[in-house]
Amino acid sequence: MEIERTIPQADRDSMTPKTIKSYLKDIIRFVGDDPEREGMVGTPDRVVRSWSKLYGGYNQNPADVLKTVFQEGACQEMVGVKDVEFYSTCEHHMLPFFGRIHIAYIPDKKVVGISKLPRLIEVYARRLQIQEKMTAQIADAIMEHLTPKGAMVHCEAQHFCMTSRGVEKQNSKMITTAIRGSFKQIAIRQEFMAWVR
Repeated sequence: MEIERTIPQADRDSMTPKTIKSYLKDIIRFVGDDPEREGMVGTPDRVVRSWSKLYGGYNQNPADVLKTVFQEGACQEMVGVKDVEFYSTCEHHMLPFFGRIHIAYIPDKKVVGISKLPRLIEVYARRLQIQEKMTAQIADAIMEHLTPKGAMVHCEAQHFCMTSRGVEKQNSKMITTAIRGSFKQIAIRQEFMAWVR
């Protein structure tokens, strides 16, 4: 699985931090503030620096995260991690969405260190994203790189594009699932959902 890019690297390289900071000053003016006032003068620099974390997933490859596997300890039962918090940014409004993800897979002769599953979440969450796609990408990466008998990902998130604007429903949560392989069997899927609850 290649690292997904939507624009060529050459185009990205032509965008210098200085240029981006100038654009951010224009945006500050557009929304009605003064980029030269004391509280705002360092904002473009802080925003650009924050992007290395917020969008750091573009510089990560799921194959690298999941490359170290172990045959010893491989089992026939569900293995997973739940309640992994994540933060992402909606690609439609560039506003945050955040929540929890639960992941499980049924190994086929190999397992991965349990910390690698939260790291895999970061690869996809730290991009401009929609929740549906992120949930599927996580499940697909597990299937591709661990080749398990099945995998399931369940994601619950709150979206600022729904709570701070638009319909403004403060307690609403979006729920998405990705079901692969043996998790399509009702009994296994029910075991996963009971484990999540």
